[in-house]
Amino acid sequence: MSNKKTAKNTNSVHGRRAVAYIVLILLTFLCLVWFYVLFINATRSNAQLKSGFTPFPGKYLLRNLRNLFNGPTPVIRGMLNSLVIAGCSAVLSVYFSTMTAFAIHGYEFRAKRLIFTFILMIMMIPTQVSALGFIRLMGKMKLTDTYIPLILPSIAAPVTFFYMKQYMDANLPASLIEAARIDGAGELKIFNTIVLPLMKPAIAVQAIFTFVASWNNYFTPNLIINSKMKKTLPILLAELRNSDWKTFDMGQVYAMIAFAIFPVIVVYLLLSRYIVGGVTAGGVKE
Repeated sequence: MSNKKTAKNTNSVHGRRAVAYIVLILLTFLCLVWFYVLFINATRSNAQLKSGFTPFPGKYLLRNLRNLFNGPTPVIRGMLNSLVIAGCSAVLSVYFSTMTAFAIHGYEFRAKRLIFTFILMIMMIPTQVSALGFIRLMGKMKLTDTYIPLILPSIAAPVTFFYMKQYMDANLPASLIEAARIDGAGELKIFNTIVLPLMKPAIAVQAIFTFVASWNNYFTPNLIINSKMKKTLPILLAELRNSDWKTFDMGQVYAMIAFAIFPVIVVYLLLSRYIVGGVTAGGVKE
């Protein structure tokens, strides 16, 4: 009787596991098929793209890239601009958001709950609501057509702060911080040498999200940047799509999109290894 129950439970586990694998394979296919379509279209000419989709790659990838790089659109410069803005934004956002979360998590003071609630309220304000005032302020400060308005505001990132605070509540024991203080470590040393290494999985996740959000941002850079050589890739891509019908080439557009997402894939591959696993496991036993 017990052998039958064991066999039945084993079959049930195998059945659920098979269903889970099928669902994961389906989701993976739905996520990756669009990248495949993108790269297939990047290898085809404008005339071939107008004739319809085909699952087989074409022979025009090098020609599309050559026409793209030799055209009037400064693609390489746009990528460098986007890399500087997105990279600096990601670093500033995760560092100072983690520092803010550590201040709320590791200290006890009277207005602690009020400050936490205030930061969450700011998180609910859309960017478009404050865009006009932000542009006028940057104009008065003579910061338009510079990268400062695109990088510096990332220091105050309520969404990143909230994620870091929740991660600290679950994975950063107060006893570890108190032990470091008893040993005579300063607050900055505690933050830089103890807190940040323990926060690597959360930092990796938020660095990816912040980098991608800044990389894909079109709204704010389009309002701030005016010079051709300072524009980011999303702006240049929009200009390429809106070019004159005589010079419009959909193959170049797809080639530029494929070229634009390559750094995002590289950043994900570099940081993804920090996401899996619990770094704090076994650090402190309560």
